[in-house]
Amino acid sequence: MTPLKVISELDRLLEKERAALFDGELEKLAGLVERKKELIDALNSFGMTDTDELLTLQGKAARNQALLDSALRGIKSVSKRLAALQKVRKSLQTYDANGQKKTIESTQPGKLEKRA
Repeated sequence: MTPLKVISELDRLLEKERAALFDGELEKLAGLVERKKELIDALNSFGMTDTDELLTLQGKAARNQALLDSALRGIKSVSKRLAALQKVRKSLQTYDANGQKKTIESTQPGKLEKRA
């Protein structure tokens, strides 16, 4: 494979990765990682440095990394929020007459009651 073909394929792959990140299709990323590694290894074997094409690819890779970092922060935030909601369902924290924090554990599994 020629250096230009590798650059072109890596460019297309980085665009697919960007689209998957924007669309929230994180499961697609796992399939792209191995091919991206292969293409980067192929580029490294050519010994190319500081060409305009490589700088463009580096910018796209950095952009995708920033998107991935944002996605991970969002997932962690949702995970923390779900854990907090789960905790609220299992117990209630309140204060007694003396101002001391008190936890009241739920003895029943959560159920939804619908009233008219």
